[in-house]
Amino acid sequence: MDRFASILVIALSSCVSLSAQWFEYREPGIPRTPDGKPNLSAPAPKMPDGKPDLSGVWRAENPGLFLNLSKGVEGGVIPYRPESLNLVKARGEDNSAARRHEPSTNCLPRGPAMPLTWGEGPRKIVQTPRLLVLLIEYNISQHQIFLDGRPLPTDPQPAWDGYSVGKWEGDTLVVETTGFKDGQWLDAGGDPMTDAAKIFERFRRPDFGHLQIELTVDDPKAYTKPWTTRINEVLLADTDLLEFVCKENEQDLKHIEAAAQAK
Repeated sequence: MDRFASILVIALSSCVSLSAQWFEYREPGIPRTPDGKPNLSAPAPKMPDGKPDLSGVWRAENPGLFLNLSKGVEGGVIPYRPESLNLVKARGEDNSAARRHEPSTNCLPRGPAMPLTWGEGPRKIVQTPRLLVLLIEYNISQHQIFLDGRPLPTDPQPAWDGYSVGKWEGDTLVVETTGFKDGQWLDAGGDPMTDAAKIFERFRRPDFGHLQIELTVDDPKAYTKPWTTRINEVLLADTDLLEFVCKENEQDLKHIEAAAQAK
């Protein structure tokens, strides 16, 4: 079993019906086609100050991207340092030791890129003029992006998702995030991230139903140079997030340990 097939098994085993959402509710204010369906190609909404409104429930347009961020990288190759490439290969091996360290298996945060790419797990953006909040269905988690002009902390307490500030460049929201915990997984594919990482995101909403995200990883301890991937998301209209508590009826570790003992 190759790296991504192995991770797929892990991902699927750690999720319980993530695609089932809130009972359908016809949300007012959504543009619609003559047959009543949401018109995803309608113009993007605006905030009262004229900035694009990124609010909504979003999911990766290409669910398979969550296994391999390199699909969106120019040239298709992530510039790993040799030790990082070895680590990625080890994390993708089909063995119980690798699976025991996968974050989802331990109900830990999935890494900063996961909420952007997790195909079956949606996230909700709530936007105000001074703050944008990401509500993530997995483990009922959240992340704040401050738009009030504050600087990044100079000596942050390391955090799973880091600390984020954003500013508008025309109709594009540019976000910088630093202050990560060392040694965590960037994504489900096992790409590494260290405490030296900086992540830059550029959010664009070209129309009502689509969100374009350009994500740049600058981590000199793990990669030979900064690299950029592109992610497309689609709006999930007339629905909302559900409660998903990872530790509730969690079975992964028990099954993995039993498999290890059987070998």
